[in-house]
Amino acid sequence: MTKKDKKELEVSKKKEIEKNQGEPTREGVMYVPEVDIAENEEAITLYADLPGVHPGGVDIDVREGVLTLTAKVDSRKEEDKLVYREYDIGGYQRRFTLGERIDVEKISAKMNNGELTLVLPKAENLKPRKIQVES
Repeated sequence: MTKKDKKELEVSKKKEIEKNQGEPTREGVMYVPEVDIAENEEAITLYADLPGVHPGGVDIDVREGVLTLTAKVDSRKEEDKLVYREYDIGGYQRRFTLGERIDVEKISAKMNNGELTLVLPKAENLKPRKIQVES
């Protein structure tokens, strides 16, 4: 295994939301979810890793140009005896500032196996457009 292969196999540690980023309004630990962002001519797509979150535990809202993603992780079953733990269970929260490029009314979200996919369509007037030349 090369050094590059080892780097690709490393898992990043969950980052807890720091207390200086405002007072928490939810009980428990809150983490910043890891995200990938992709863009094409039609939309910006955000992929957020939310392990342990069910679709009903995700809350997404847009206010004053800020998209806020909040997700709740259910506690472990009380009848299960914890033998070993490497991480704390907690929720997730992350905010993104949206520009005028995004059509807020058409944002869609889909949850699949702990990955949230948010599609942020671009506003029609900002999409590239091909102009037909007539003869």
